[in-house]
Amino acid sequence: MTKLVNMTPHAVTIFVSADETVTLATSGEVARVASATIAAGYAAGVPLARVTYGEVVGLPAPVDGTLYVVSAMVRLALPGRADLASPGELVRDKAGQPLGCRGLVVT
Repeated sequence: MTKLVNMTPHAVTIFVSADETVTLATSGEVARVASATIAAGYAAGVPLARVTYGEVVGLPAPVDGTLYVVSAMVRLALPGRADLASPGELVRDKAGQPLGCRGLVVT
């Protein structure tokens, strides 16, 4: 059996079927892509910025039998890691607020 570890800053609710959900509590550790923001001028009085992205931080080494749930940005930054998954298609309520996702996406 595969263990799921939520490396996002919030609980992730996964819609397994129409009447079944699984909610993953946050692990307390968050995997992120490091970034730096640089001022890039103005457009019509609105400040512009360039963001550069660096390495992934806060992600443990792979562990057999463990799948880490991370943001899509983290997953895509590490295409060689088969132990990463990110939330799938969002499920929203009538007001458009996210309720959860339909499954997980792997690379």
